[in-house]
Amino acid sequence: MSVVIRFSGDSGDGMQLVGNLFSESAAFAGYGVFTFPDYPAEVRAPQGTVAGVSGFQVHFDSQIVAHEGDKCSVFVAMNPAALVAHRKYAAATAMVLLDSDNFTKESVAKLGYDIETIVAELNMTECNIVEAPITQMTLDAVAEFGLDRKSALKCRNMVVLGITLGMYDISTEYAEKFLIKKFGAKSELVCNANIAALHAGENYAKNTHLVGENQMKAEKNVLSKGVYRSINGNQAVAWGFIAAAERSGRPLFCGSYPITPATGILEELAKHKALGVKTVQAEDEIAGICTAIGASFGGSLAVTTTSGPGLALKSEALGLAVMAQIPLVVVDVQRGGPSTGLPTKSEQADLLQAMYGRNGDSPLVVLTAHSPADCFDKAFMAAKIALERMMPVVLLTDGNLANGTEPWRVKRVSDMPTITPPIVSREELAAKAECFNERGLFNPYSTNENSARYWAIPGAEGLEHRLGGLEKQPTTGVISYSPADHAAMGALRAERVARVAEMVPQISVEGGDSGELLVLAWGSNAGKVREAVMQLVAEGVDVAYVTIDLVNPLQSGVKESVARFNRVLVCESNSGQFASYLRSVTAHGNIRSMASMEAKPFEVEHLKKAILSNLNMN
Repeated sequence: MSVVIRFSGDSGDGMQLVGNLFSESAAFAGYGVFTFPDYPAEVRAPQGTVAGVSGFQVHFDSQIVAHEGDKCSVFVAMNPAALVAHRKYAAATAMVLLDSDNFTKESVAKLGYDIETIVAELNMTECNIVEAPITQMTLDAVAEFGLDRKSALKCRNMVVLGITLGMYDISTEYAEKFLIKKFGAKSELVCNANIAALHAGENYAKNTHLVGENQMKAEKNVLSKGVYRSINGNQAVAWGFIAAAERSGRPLFCGSYPITPATGILEELAKHKALGVKTVQAEDEIAGICTAIGASFGGSLAVTTTSGPGLALKSEALGLAVMAQIPLVVVDVQRGGPSTGLPTKSEQADLLQAMYGRNGDSPLVVLTAHSPADCFDKAFMAAKIALERMMPVVLLTDGNLANGTEPWRVKRVSDMPTITPPIVSREELAAKAECFNERGLFNPYSTNENSARYWAIPGAEGLEHRLGGLEKQPTTGVISYSPADHAAMGALRAERVARVAEMVPQISVEGGDSGELLVLAWGSNAGKVREAVMQLVAEGVDVAYVTIDLVNPLQSGVKESVARFNRVLVCESNSGQFASYLRSVTAHGNIRSMASMEAKPFEVEHLKKAILSNLNMN
């Protein structure tokens, strides 16, 4: 049985830290783990208000898990605002752990409730309400260290961590090591106080026989043999690029403007100067992509990162990269929109912008990642495509992937595929007459067998050339306004993108190769949609599932698989963008959309009902 815990409190209560430490402790104990940080966009809303509530959801199991879970079976609420704000995420019979010291008549009244009736008003009468004096327990636990009250209360989150670890008999060893590393050298007093609070919570859970719902023990060897660490999507993207730089022999450059929730990629890359990584925090989104284009022209593996509104700002320069056939990776960590929208909530609504959001026919490759760990593989793949085929690639992740974590098996870079950019010298091209004009000058748009432009690094003797945004003649790169040249270059740009499908593995259909209904998903929803389908398959329902990783060009096998099913259902967090695209590129007449614009993850049970509903429709 799996367990879902949600930690909720004020933005200053340390719920994100508790969630991370609990998930990493559980992973260290051998459980499969998947997390979902859920925090407000405001820097710090007033204490005790619904707007200021920060949450962190952890799904763990004795088996591998692929999503953050549905309704939580354990709900920790540090104050009344947390209870009110996140009640909707708790199961009807959840164990609800409250800090009873914060549930006063006055604090509850501020939210428009009566302390005597709030449980009934929130429809929680079937829940197992556990009122624990967490604040007082914290003060008692750290009293011997002489901390002032404000400093002492900062340890409350460690009491909560100790209680929840104790409920599931998970060792506090990992958390203790973290605290020693974080505080030991700076403040032994603070370190010891937090450890004391941690053990006070653990003892409370054991002394009160507070046993978690769905109590379980981790099975050994849940994960395949190897070295693992907890990783979030932003870290994984950064490391994927570092690995790609190593395998390609190209220096890595990132030019980006900080924007939620993509900033973590820039921050992570900036830590690795020792690996030859160069980063520029640009003054705006346009400068970010333009510095990356310049670095690419100079011979680097160049990337730029952004979220929603930033992708719109980068569109003109992205068109330049398409025209000039510049290798470039743009990572769009999608968030709710439009405009600045919902900075800390996740959507999948940038798909059509990534595909078509440029002037003119400007095709480029669009890849998607479907889990935090998969972000590593997709970043590496995006870099390989960009470098080997000399073109820009958009990699779509989203806020849930960026901030969510799961165990990731550390890879040996030497075991990863090689990346071979088409870098050339004059001598290497000497036998290729088409690479030079009648005056012996280099034709910068001459291509290899993959239709990739030869990469002449500035400074290569005899390969001097210029690129730009105006239309060109094929091969020569001379500026041209000829209708025939424009048509020919447009066809070439489209062909180059289409040929990328051969670089990405074909889709894998699960549940049956043909039948009544095929369900497709992409991005962070993939884990839950797959689980919903596989549960229905186990129940004998005629349904199958596919994860889409390559949107443009459409991944190999999609059209053929779609044709073998009577109905197709696309599940995505937008207004139905991929479903609309799929209708335009296939001849299937029954493609339906399960679209959500709520900017929150799907729930497995809701998905199952929707799938069954589609099966029962005429």
